[in-house]
Amino acid sequence: SAHVVAGTETVQVRLSDGTQYEGRVLGGDLDADVAVVEVDASGLPAAPLALDREVQVGQLAVAIGNPFGLENTMTVGFISAIGRSLPVESGLSGPSYAIPDVIQTDAPINPGNSGGVLVNDRGEVVGVTTAIVSPVQASVGVGFAVPAAIVEQVVPALIEHGVYEYPWLGVSGTSLTPELADAMGLSTDQRGALIGTVSEGGPADEAGLQAGSRTVDINGIEVMVGGDVIVAIEGQQVLEFD
Repeated sequence: SAHVVAGTETVQVRLSDGTQYEGRVLGGDLDADVAVVEVDASGLPAAPLALDREVQVGQLAVAIGNPFGLENTMTVGFISAIGRSLPVESGLSGPSYAIPDVIQTDAPINPGNSGGVLVNDRGEVVGVTTAIVSPVQASVGVGFAVPAAIVEQVVPALIEHGVYEYPWLGVSGTSLTPELADAMGLSTDQRGALIGTVSEGGPADEAGLQAGSRTVDINGIEVMVGGDVIVAIEGQQVLEFD
């Protein structure tokens, strides 16, 4: 996980047989929470990645990591949900991002599991464990893993360039709710992605997307309305902003 090695250039890598290497951090991407560490070794076995289409709710999930510093710990559960969106924490102002298609599992995941693997019953890597939701900072059965599909997409770029360059739209917004639709004079059963702001000079601006023009109070919260509502992209229906 990128947040585990953030701010470091070298780390100590210890294998399950006790062999130790000095690892060099080739690159990390906090927006996917994935990093690559290089070690000078050969003949190391590699776990295969699971195909994204094979990950389904209800499948067995095995988390392997070092919770609370307890090395090589294995916990077992199920895939609880797929397609979650996990916000990326940042202390900086500016655009916020969310990791898409995140896998949720009830396999016990605790602090120290980050960067470990979530595998299926065939030993294939389904994802990289990254976060938990818990009021007590310990497992309550809601853990998250970055899917193998994102790992497969980001890692080659980190190896070659040290960074992963994301495409961007230059918009912010929210899902169109019945309350927002009513405030815009639309049918309350209308769904889609409501555009709130458009970055000047960005791709969405150049394409002619329109930002919100006024704010309304929805349950005590000021929300920008009046912008374009995206209902489909190339024939694929859009129901929510994520």
